[in-house]
Amino acid sequence: MKLLALESSSELFTAALYLDGRIIEREGARGDSHSEIALPLVKGLLDEQKTVLADLDGIVFGAGPGAFTGLRLACSVAQGLAIGADLPVLGIGSLEALALGAGDGFVYVCTDARMREVYSAAYRVCGDSVVTIMAPVVSAPAAVPLPAGVGWLGRGSGFAAYADALAERLGAQVTSVDPDARPRADTLLRLAAPRFTRGEGFDAALAAPLYVRDKVAMTTRERIAQGGKA
Repeated sequence: MKLLALESSSELFTAALYLDGRIIEREGARGDSHSEIALPLVKGLLDEQKTVLADLDGIVFGAGPGAFTGLRLACSVAQGLAIGADLPVLGIGSLEALALGAGDGFVYVCTDARMREVYSAAYRVCGDSVVTIMAPVVSAPAAVPLPAGVGWLGRGSGFAAYADALAERLGAQVTSVDPDARPRADTLLRLAAPRFTRGEGFDAALAAPLYVRDKVAMTTRERIAQGGKA
């Protein structure tokens, strides 16, 4: 099986290939515009591995939740490439992928959602299997849902942006934290490969991000009305 994955739900853009069990990942420089580096990075990765889109069995994208522009980019690039090559796609939850990167155990994921909010979720990881214990939600840092028990590993940018509020809220339930961890394309592939084997890929025209927030962006008029900048 051969798959391509794109993950851009955070400030980090990564692309990866799954080639019959082997995973090769490349990342863009932090700070570079995702829209500027996405296609060149994908093309470079394909060329490096002497692979073309027609060789692939599907394309995977990080579905979120995460940065709105990043989610739309990964989804639209995956969709465009897949439609052009007549390939199925599969969206994988970015928080699920972030949890998998921690290794075996109970993982509490929390990422910065901007607007003084965070996305959080809880998972149990065993090998390449991720079981959802608490599905992704958006909330204020001081109101994140509490996981059961203790010994959780915290991962994600939320623990950097709102360290004090989360420490007070979660207390001893989260015993260690990796605030620098980000969702990556290689972990998307580890989750996606068995799902493609089970036939879970779908028509690229149906691809859509997972926003979690009911409303993903305010209009200029709404921002001005709330005292913000146009």
